[in-house]
Amino acid sequence: MDPNVQLMIYVIPLVIGFLMVLPIGRTIFASLSESIPTMGSERGRVFIGLIITCLAGMAVSFQTLWISSKISEGGNFCASNSILSCDDVIGNPEYNTDPFFGIPWGGIGAVVFSILLYLTYSSSKEPNADWASSYLKYGTYLTFAGFFVIAMLVYYEFEMGKICQYCTTAHFANIAAFIGFFRLMRLNESKEWNTL
Repeated sequence: MDPNVQLMIYVIPLVIGFLMVLPIGRTIFASLSESIPTMGSERGRVFIGLIITCLAGMAVSFQTLWISSKISEGGNFCASNSILSCDDVIGNPEYNTDPFFGIPWGGIGAVVFSILLYLTYSSSKEPNADWASSYLKYGTYLTFAGFFVIAMLVYYEFEMGKICQYCTTAHFANIAAFIGFFRLMRLNESKEWNTL
């Protein structure tokens, strides 16, 4: 399968999740509230969108980790002569690992999105628990910290003159997750949290 077509497996749910966390999601997904009652509340819709976003981010991060492993074995996945070449970016040993521990960025992304998924899912199941508001804050802080990592990785891509479309999808997932966590954190601080 063409790598760019395969990328849509991650992009489509990510876009759906992103639209759900935005205020406009109320209008776009209003018809689903009849068949999925959770979608009828702002809190429920944002939680569902954030879960989808974290799943997509985790999946694409695992894909980049797999691509990294495949390239290290001498294979290729999406090499091209164009500016879009995940093999050139992910296969670059100087830039593909964090500077402190030497762990591939795809592995770090997979772990972070797994943690974000845990924070989201557990908070959605116990939204009025004492720890739920802390979890939403942790998710907001963690995704905000991701902006600094994204800036560094985009700088690396700029230095190489190549763009990794899979990495960009993971970056977008972090941005969407930040918006979702931030909206839930603010909603949790308001009287609308328990509005159904």
